[in-house]
Order: sequence, then structure tokens, then C-alpha cells
Amino acid sequence: MENKGNVLMKRYDFGRLLGQGNFAKVYYGRNLESGQSVAIKVIDKEKVLKIGLIDQTKREISVMRLVKHPNVVQLYEVMATKTKIYFIMEYAKGGELFHKVAKGRLKEDVARKYFQQLICAVDFCHSRGVYHRDLKPENLLLDENGNLKVTDFGLSALAESKRQDGLLHTTCGTPAYVAPEVISRRGYDGVKADIWSCGVILFVLLAGHLPFHDSNLMEMYRKISKADFKCPNWFPLEVRKLLCRILDPNPYTRIPIAKIMENPWFRKGFNAKSKTIEVESKEMPTLNADGILSPCGASSGAAAEAKIESPKPTNLNAFDIISLSTGFDLSGLFVENDQKEQVQFTSAKPASAIISRLEEIGKHLKLKVVKKDRGLLKFERPNESIRGALCIDIEIFEITSSFHVVEVKKSRGDILEYQKILKLDIRPALKDIVWAWQGEEQQQQQQ
Repeated sequence: MENKGNVLMKRYDFGRLLGQGNFAKVYYGRNLESGQSVAIKVIDKEKVLKIGLIDQTKREISVMRLVKHPNVVQLYEVMATKTKIYFIMEYAKGGELFHKVAKGRLKEDVARKYFQQLICAVDFCHSRGVYHRDLKPENLLLDENGNLKVTDFGLSALAESKRQDGLLHTTCGTPAYVAPEVISRRGYDGVKADIWSCGVILFVLLAGHLPFHDSNLMEMYRKISKADFKCPNWFPLEVRKLLCRILDPNPYTRIPIAKIMENPWFRKGFNAKSKTIEVESKEMPTLNADGILSPCGASSGAAAEAKIESPKPTNLNAFDIISLSTGFDLSGLFVENDQKEQVQFTSAKPASAIISRLEEIGKHLKLKVVKKDRGLLKFERPNESIRGALCIDIEIFEITSSFHVVEVKKSRGDILEYQKILKLDIRPALKDIVWAWQGEEQQQQQQ
């Protein structure tokens, strides 16, 4: 499938190998319909499962879905077969910024332009609760117009990854670009750690070499922890002052991005609009009849099938499908289907029929049915009840106008009561509209 000249799912032509890592290869590709150049990242499902990188892969998909920005490499669609996962991504013709720096230091105005674009991209990521954690010139690409594109979110973290102390605790990144608090392993703020890495990158762009470098790793860590670096004599005074504030070993006094953007040196030639521009979302792929992820236009009749007062189902794109797919759901190894707090089923019925049946079930159980926007229903029983509070969230995701994924989960209340209601009341009442419960179709095939 990955050899030169091959075609992926009748949509993309595979070309030359652009690069590879331990678990993925990236190829040049071309959309056969539009002729658009793309980069195709191929991930081996078996390796991902075997080495336990499922969460990392799912997180990378989730993150790239969140960060649509002119200076971030875009993920156009995700395809999957039984053995491979394919990320169809924006192709950056200019290659890695690293190769440009490897030839020598950059001119001040060029370095400033790249730094401005990097800061805008990182600031946007942070606004979406995303921390990159591996910023370096190798992970910064250039498009055909010389604009910077941040890539490789494999080590990124989401705001929800923070512990109760509000900090991240996973030590990761490339040693020469890692903030001192990350090395100390006492917990760190992802925002401030990324800012430090941006400072190291700025130094490299202007100097042509690293600020902290030593053949002895522990000595390099010592230099990083004390911010022991010297600026070359060709650095302007404004840059020296800015770098001292960015490469501050104390994360609590390190300059925030908002202040960097106010800095006079940074603002020279700065286009303020680029800070907030967001790339328009392209039509996202959905699931076709063969169960393969591929693009499909949204049905214009989908909304008409549901009653006006009914909540409209959330459109389920490829990112969500992969997250919900049984191939990525390992909970079945530890928890039986009827013991989970969250289950999904697929239905070939229209949204209106699913919603109508759910309302009947709620009334039968004497639970309050609350309709929310975007296909969300709630079954609620208040605290005043002798059996205590109970809340069940049910969300409907639209794949096509006549195919839906429905997620049922307990958001409040006793788990045993929820499981009992699910097993004895909800599941039997849904029998004639359910196509399959997640995980059970796979078990039946194995049997």
C-alpha cells in the first residue's frame, strides 16, 4: 500500500518517502480528484497496539482536530484499514526549518518572521488547551511561500491531562529544547514550558547553534537549569533582553506570550491579524458502506428528518469514528460490556426515530427527559427521589442521514442502578432500532 505509484483507497496517489520514525512513515501524496499535494502519514495499527501507543495516537488526532491555524500543519482526513491508519495532512513543500538553519544562522528579519509565526501558532494552541511539548526546528516546516507550520503533536498534552496540582508530570521533549522545570520532574506548566522552547528556537535561528550544548548530558542539564548561556555579539540588545526574559529558569517570572507580543523587537513588521486567523474547516470524512473512512458530503435531508423541536445530532467525523472504533477501545479487556459506565451502539434508523424511542423509554422509567442542542438528551432523576439522583447522558452522532452512532453514559448516580436500568430497560427497548452495540459485533465474529 505504501510503495511508490500505489493508490490509497482510489483517492490518493502514493509518492516518495518524506521521512519516517519508529512507528510511522510519511509519504508525499496527491489527491487524484483535485490534484492537491498532501503528506500521508502511515501508522501501523499492530505496532500501536503492541507498544501501547493507543492513547498517544488518539490524543494526536484530538489535538490536530482542535488546532486549525495558518501556522499549524492541517490534518485533512483520516482513513483506516484493518492494519493501517492514514493521516492525510497538509504538505509543506519547503521541508524542515532545521535544514535551513543547518546551513547557517538566519538574517534578523527572517528569524523574526519565523518567530512571530511560531508564537502565534503556539499561542493559538494554548488557547485551545493544547501544549506541544516538543517544539524544535525539526518540528517546524515551511510551505511553498516560506510560511512556518508547526507539526508533530505526538508528544502534546491537553489541559485535561493536568493533575490536581494543575501541572503536567510527564518528562518529554528533546533535551536541548526542554525547560528546566520539565527536567526537575516536579511538575510543570505546559504553557511556560512551550515558551522556553520557543526562546531556544529563537536563539538557534539567530545564532546558528544551540544556547545550551555540552557532550555531557548532565552538564547540559546544569546549564539549562541555571540558564547559563551567552548571546553572540551580533545579537541586537533588544533581542538579548527578550531572550533573558524568555529563557528565565524560574517559570513563575518567565515572560508570558502576551508580553512577548507587546515587545518592540517582536512587533516590527508583525501582522496582528495572523494571531487570530483560523483556517476554515474543510468538509470532514465520514464512514462509507464498506466501513472505510472516506469523504462524503453531508446529507441535505438530514435535518429535515428530525422534528423541529428535536435536538440535531452531532455530525460524526473521522476523528470521532476512530476514537469510538473497537480497534482503539481496550476497555473490553478489563470490563464487561454490561459493566461499563459508557456504551455506544449504531443504528440505521433516522435521528427522529431514535429520539422518539428514547423519549418513550425515559417516560416509562419515570425519568425527566431534557433535550439539549447537538443531539444530546438527558435522563434525570433529582436528589429528592428516595433512590437518589441519577443522570444518564445520551448523545447522537450523525454519520449519514440514515446511520448514527449513539453514546449512552452515566454522568451522575449509582453505577449499579445505572447498569441495571441499561441491561433490563434501555437495551431491550432499543432492540429493534439497534444495528449493533460497540464491541459485540467483534465478539460475534470471533465466535
